[in-house]
Amino acid sequence: MMAVSDRLVPVLLLLSVGSVRSQSSSQDAFIMQYMERRLAQIEERLNHCEQNTMSVTQKTYDISSEIKGYATTLTVLRSDIKSQVDGVSSRIERVERELEYLENKLPAQSDIEMEEALLEQQIKAAELDQMKKKANIKVENDCSTALSQIKSLKIVKKTGDTSGCWFKDPSEGSSKVYLLSGFRNNSLLEYVSLKSFTERTISPPPKVVTLPFHWQGTGHVVYNGFIYYHKADTPNQILKVDLLNGTVVDSTLLPGSGRLPVYSLNPNTYLDMAVDELGLWVIHADPEYGGNLVITKLDKVSLAVEYTWDTRCKSHDAEGAFLICGTLYVVYNTRYGGRSTIQCLYDIHDTIHSEESPVMFFPKRYTTHSSIHYNPKDKQLYAWDDGYQTIYKVQTRRNDEVIAQ
Repeated sequence: MMAVSDRLVPVLLLLSVGSVRSQSSSQDAFIMQYMERRLAQIEERLNHCEQNTMSVTQKTYDISSEIKGYATTLTVLRSDIKSQVDGVSSRIERVERELEYLENKLPAQSDIEMEEALLEQQIKAAELDQMKKKANIKVENDCSTALSQIKSLKIVKKTGDTSGCWFKDPSEGSSKVYLLSGFRNNSLLEYVSLKSFTERTISPPPKVVTLPFHWQGTGHVVYNGFIYYHKADTPNQILKVDLLNGTVVDSTLLPGSGRLPVYSLNPNTYLDMAVDELGLWVIHADPEYGGNLVITKLDKVSLAVEYTWDTRCKSHDAEGAFLICGTLYVVYNTRYGGRSTIQCLYDIHDTIHSEESPVMFFPKRYTTHSSIHYNPKDKQLYAWDDGYQTIYKVQTRRNDEVIAQ
């Protein structure tokens, strides 16, 4: 029995130990599960807290940005209000100064009446001066010649661009011929005579004259050794240049000109210079008169305006014009080219009128003129026709004979 009991004791001990271990393992597993659940709950709460913190941070940022925007707007408004207040203050101060000035400087009623009387006298004096100038043009330069017919044409040469002008100096003792090719340049060719210009082998060769400034258009003239032309890149400045040394002798700004091409068929020409028996002229178009042509008499020495006439001749469909004895003859054509006609004239002496004069036709030729210049010395027209230098022989009569016809 002793032996059996001794054997059972270790077995029971082992069973007890195993049972204790089994219980301990179950408790550990339970504790682990509990701890995992608690940790999961804590983690969930931490995530929730983090989300709440981010939401609060974003709202705080949005509120801060909105407040900054309001602050910026308030700053701008404050600056604007300050500027307006300063401006109003400055205006008030200026008004106060002006009122004070007017109170101190305002003349008495008698002074105003004296100034008005003086102004009226000055206006009357200016009108009288203009009438004297107009009378001088009529009396001192008696010229009763009028154009009656364009008889024939002679194609002298073909040279240069499709646009340009050529002419002779109408001064006494001068036989020089001048050619200006294109509607913008600063050099011209000077030939000793018309014969030299027409020869194939030119001897002596033409003289190249470089002008101090570029010209604009094709409305230039040479008169008494000076060239008169429209300075390029200016609306209405006329230069007088000495051809011997190429220096500017004088210049003037022609009032009311340069805003409209003088002829609608020559859109690059805004001022057209002309010479006739009475002297130097400028032809231009004035938009304030519906685009009608205006002629201005200039002093050839000082370029001072002597008198201006507003005509009824339209610039629309006009390609050129010229003057003979103070009468403007306007040449018309179509934009497609064809036979040119003189359909409008204006006489400063008021002796002949367009409605009393028949339409005059040019001899048939190529396209349209880019320039037409009358020479009072040899009574011929020097025209530029699509690169062809052409001379028209004209027939003139007395004004009373033209009216009788």
